[in-house]
Amino acid sequence: MKKIFKTAGVCARAIEIDIEDGIVKSVEFDGGCPGNLAGLSALIPGMSVESVIDRLEGIKCGHKPTSCPDQLARALRSISQ
Repeated sequence: MKKIFKTAGVCARAIEIDIEDGIVKSVEFDGGCPGNLAGLSALIPGMSVESVIDRLEGIKCGHKPTSCPDQLARALRSISQ
């Protein structure tokens, strides 16, 4: 199941997430820091949705109250509810 999540408070504009049977198959960020988000997108596939949420939720970017990883966790939480 592919979903697009519109981000808020970060440089990336959106995140496209593909989930199958509770496992993240792929993650693609629209915008943001290319190298960091490419690395994150390469590490996440194969992980369970809950594991990704547990690891990324609450990460901040500098003085911002959120980050691209935190936005991914929020997206996964909203999708899995």
